[in-house]
Amino acid sequence: MKTAAGFAGAVVLLPLLMIAVLLAVVFVDDKDACAPTRPVAAVVQGDPGPAPAERGSPAPSGERTYPLAAGTYTVTDHFGTRGGSHQGVDYAASAGTAMFAAAPGNVVASGPASGFGQWIIIDSVDADGSPFATVYGHIFPDDLRVKVGDVVKAGDHIAAVGYNGEVQPPGPGGSHLHFEVWPGGRLTGGSPIDPESWLAGAATPKARPGGTPSTPSPAPVCEDGFGTQGGQLADGVVPPELDPWYRKAGSLCPQITPSLLAAQGKQESGFQRGLSSPDNAQGLAQFIPSTAIATAPDGRPYIIDADGNGLASVWDDGDAIIGQGRYMCALAAIIDGWKAAGRVQGDTPALALGAYNAGEGSVLASGGMPNQIPRHFSETQPYIRIILDNEPNFRAAAATGRFVPSPSSPVGGQIVDAARQYLGTPYVYGGGGPQGPSNGGLDCSGLTSAAVHAASGGTVTLPRTSEQQWSVGTEIPIDQAQPGDLVFGEWGSGGPGHVGIASGNGQMIHAPQPGDVVKEAPVQSGMRARRVA
Repeated sequence: MKTAAGFAGAVVLLPLLMIAVLLAVVFVDDKDACAPTRPVAAVVQGDPGPAPAERGSPAPSGERTYPLAAGTYTVTDHFGTRGGSHQGVDYAASAGTAMFAAAPGNVVASGPASGFGQWIIIDSVDADGSPFATVYGHIFPDDLRVKVGDVVKAGDHIAAVGYNGEVQPPGPGGSHLHFEVWPGGRLTGGSPIDPESWLAGAATPKARPGGTPSTPSPAPVCEDGFGTQGGQLADGVVPPELDPWYRKAGSLCPQITPSLLAAQGKQESGFQRGLSSPDNAQGLAQFIPSTAIATAPDGRPYIIDADGNGLASVWDDGDAIIGQGRYMCALAAIIDGWKAAGRVQGDTPALALGAYNAGEGSVLASGGMPNQIPRHFSETQPYIRIILDNEPNFRAAAATGRFVPSPSSPVGGQIVDAARQYLGTPYVYGGGGPQGPSNGGLDCSGLTSAAVHAASGGTVTLPRTSEQQWSVGTEIPIDQAQPGDLVFGEWGSGGPGHVGIASGNGQMIHAPQPGDVVKEAPVQSGMRARRVA
């Protein structure tokens, strides 16, 4: 069984650096993590705020603000172009041009996104109670001025225009802001509308797809996590009584998402109550008792009375899951401090999982992925791999970037669309999987895994290697391959050594080799095809 404080009997040292980092951590207030978002006030022309050069241009309705100042941009692409796949409007502007929040609200995403480079999502509520999100794409990391959990006003300077991610033409010539508006929320099941009409004063639709009215609910039951990072959890993937707690716990810090916590909970307990491990790890989140009562950075124990029943207990759903989030956030902050000091290397969420399983000291002693004792290889590393591979199954389809699967479109074409968002991504041996790129890139089978998983809405998870992927689906003649079919080549005694995605007209999308990037190129001679979705 996995534990929340290292293996039973293991000695976990807390160096002075770690203690200093731990004390410096500030949690998002877990009492307010799912508080309802208030209706936004109208933006009054002439309202005090940033100087004219540091705010957006008021929209004609006076209720919203253009995301770029007048005279700094040119509209170069409109909503619904590219066969209906363009979900926003493109504002061409010089790199570095100030970018502004189009409405007041809560920042629910600020960081990497497939196709967008870096993006920002702000969840807001119109004066009539209609929830919506605004999305800002193609930002460079150094130009982000807000973080998850920030509250912004309309016209606040949030970023700068860039050309990061998938832009045409590549480089500074493609510098622009891609701007979207999603009634119902980008991460919470909404649908995009024409941003130009919305900025001109069109009403925000009040109903979500299916016609169900949507307004944020009081804490701790955030409706789909709207207004928080909790929206990244897909609907219906955890027991319904646990859903609001994973959404809330996954909104405590930007490094730890609700989908990661849910995948971790699945691995720890299978969402079964009342479990105890041979190492005396207890409850849904498998806490060691001493860790449960240890002092967190905010001065309280990790396990708190989150559900308000008067008792802080690892056996209570809310207390256990919020405690899991609190502890994982503390571990992530410690690891980020070590990374900044050059003492460890690796992805923060993966290393936080390693610390949760084997103790913080194992990560520090290993300089990253725990590798000091046999149990690190037999238990900790598989634990991390299983959770990270399973995390996409708990993640909302819209949570990572541009591609959003459509149930009404052929899955083959959507596999191609999902793959195209990674064009230009570096080849990294062993990189990628169902969750998307890892360690900065993708290899050939990591690309196919990411694209098929995304396009199928998480229903198809391919095995890791090209040889293993050859066993999935049905072989078809190569001359009958359709867009979205997998194409295999570089055959050896163990099977195919390479895999790509047929994109039509004799072309494929693939991650060729070290030193190269994901690209679209002719199908290679001698390749064979399989249909997997």
